[in-house]
Amino acid sequence: MEFASFLRRHIEEIVPLSDEEFGEVARHFVPRTVAKQDYLIEVGHRVATEFLVVKGCLKTSAYDEEGKEYIVQFALENWWVSDYPALTHKASAGMAVQALEPSIVLELPVEQRDNMCQQVPAMHIFFGNKALRGYVAAQNRVLSLLRNSAKEKYELLLGQYPELFQRLPKRTLAHYLGVSRETLSRLEKRG
Repeated sequence: MEFASFLRRHIEEIVPLSDEEFGEVARHFVPRTVAKQDYLIEVGHRVATEFLVVKGCLKTSAYDEEGKEYIVQFALENWWVSDYPALTHKASAGMAVQALEPSIVLELPVEQRDNMCQQVPAMHIFFGNKALRGYVAAQNRVLSLLRNSAKEKYELLLGQYPELFQRLPKRTLAHYLGVSRETLSRLEKRG
């Protein structure tokens, strides 16, 4: 796969770059292949990088004291993923990032990102835009969890990301929605 063309298209959806600028940007990214079920970030480990999904699907999960999993988000192609609180504070991960499918990501260590942004100032705009979009998505997810019924959460997820229903097991989707597998089956039949 041609990672450079993927990365350039991804960035230039937001900011244009000269060939020289893009060359500087591209050198900071490292392609990485991830097997299904492998972890990119594990709870308790130091977080120093973020990932751009080229191909595949990842999930970010948090766990309570009893080990119960809470799926915070999925990350499909063109999405960025990390444990951002840990990355920002140079702390150990409180969440895990795991591949749900065989995946390819572009890894970007935070120090490299900072150097890149100094070398190519347009990347500040790019990352600011991505951060704002991520913040909006996170707030919408929280509001959906607080306000919406199971049926409304299901319809919203199906409307926004129908490909998830083709790519992920029903139990994973049910877990993300906070419903039982049986409730998800009933919602699908009604939908």
